[in-house]
Amino acid sequence: MSEVRQQNISKSTVPKIAILALAIVFAAGLFVVGFDQGHIFSVIQGVDAYEELYIHELTHDMRHAAGFPCH
Repeated sequence: MSEVRQQNISKSTVPKIAILALAIVFAAGLFVVGFDQGHIFSVIQGVDAYEELYIHELTHDMRHAAGFPCH
C-alpha cells in the first residue's frame, strides 16, 4: 500500500519592522548620495565640512549616475 503524505507550506510575510528598517536605510542613503553637502560631518568639523565635502567627493560619480546634479 502506498501512503500519501500531505505537506502544508505556509507562505510567511515580511515583517513590517523589516520594511520600516529598509525604508529608513533607503532614505538615509538617498540623503547621503543625493543631498549631502557637508551636513553630516558639520556636526564634528563645524563650518570646515562645508568646504571639504568628503562624502560629496566619495559619492560624486554615483550622484551623476543617479541623475543628481551637483555642480
